[in-house]
Amino acid sequence: MDYPIFFAPQLSKHLRSLRRARGLTQAQLAEKLGVGQSRVADIERKPETMSVARLFEMLAALDAQFVLRDARPGPGPLPTDREAPSSGPKGSW
Repeated sequence: MDYPIFFAPQLSKHLRSLRRARGLTQAQLAEKLGVGQSRVADIERKPETMSVARLFEMLAALDAQFVLRDARPGPGPLPTDREAPSSGPKGSW
């Protein structure tokens, strides 16, 4: 199931829920991440304090994924890093 996140503080309840759904205590998740239990508590309370790298590590430990979805209708998905673009750049930044 997808859970749209619009602001970092929204991650708090989702990370906690994922951890609990996996049957993990904060101490068990901390062990998987190589940090102390208090750090997991801090992240769950204030997730904007963690790095993007730590977010990916935590999601991997929870068997969850980060999905970036373009909310605007468009021609289709962008190529992944494993796919070569079929033509030049599309759109502008």
